[in-house]
Amino acid sequence: MLLRELQNIFHKVLDVIYSKEEVNSFFFLCLEHYLDFPRFQLALQPEYTITKSETDIFFKILEDLKQQKPIQYIFGKTAFYGLEFIVNAHVLIPRPETEELVDWIIKDYKERNETAKIKILDIGTGSGCIAVSLAKHLQNAKVYSLDVSKEALNVAKQNAELNEVDIQFIEANILNKNFHSTLYTKSKFDIIVSNPPYVRHLEKPEIKSNVLDNEPHLALFVEDKRPLVFYETISQFATNNLKRNGCLYFEINQYLGKETKQILIDANYENIELRKDLNGNYRMLKGIKN
Repeated sequence: MLLRELQNIFHKVLDVIYSKEEVNSFFFLCLEHYLDFPRFQLALQPEYTITKSETDIFFKILEDLKQQKPIQYIFGKTAFYGLEFIVNAHVLIPRPETEELVDWIIKDYKERNETAKIKILDIGTGSGCIAVSLAKHLQNAKVYSLDVSKEALNVAKQNAELNEVDIQFIEANILNKNFHSTLYTKSKFDIIVSNPPYVRHLEKPEIKSNVLDNEPHLALFVEDKRPLVFYETISQFATNNLKRNGCLYFEINQYLGKETKQILIDANYENIELRKDLNGNYRMLKGIKN
């Protein structure tokens, strides 16, 4: 089949679901991923044809996209902070906002002392994108990753191996207070970071169906009555487990910035900073333990 014909089929099937620009992006991403065929090459070789087996692969992808399966899950990987990560339905697809949080932490600590040995805990690690990126760029750091999901931890372990970093993984529920005292006796941290579940069920109408129908709800949603339960618990945990002048970083719900900041104020953190992302939404929070 001619690639041009295949491109037309992609548009015929998918333009009713996605914008034409998105469909074009999907098509050319697939060309590069499966055929190692760069986008510009199609203009140079408009009569380029693919085999039946290659055509079958593209029709399978087309069906997945028709069902609004995220392209990252179709490929089984994605890029984050310049690194490659394995992703599947057990973990959230890393977002640009989380890259901004990682960048904030790295810049804070590289400015302090690039040779300093620091201890970091990532709570709710998911794919491990935060922990792995920090371990890669803060090479004197000892990084710990915690998640309640065994399946998510398996993905995070693969990503640590893929990116050649050493991380200690912990399977635990941060909401279980019995666990808190256990970890407290082992060590204290210079940095605790978390991108916990923060989307209220009342916000579901705002979530695109490709996210709602595919990404793990365990990592996304909290009950409307206690939307900040993870922030409250982690802040309390960090009070007992951060070193003096240690930093607590959060990714947050943009609609609950003031309320989340108040948690750190009430817990007597200092130099609290609520920061906007590149889209102008309050999505990141930092506090320093006194």
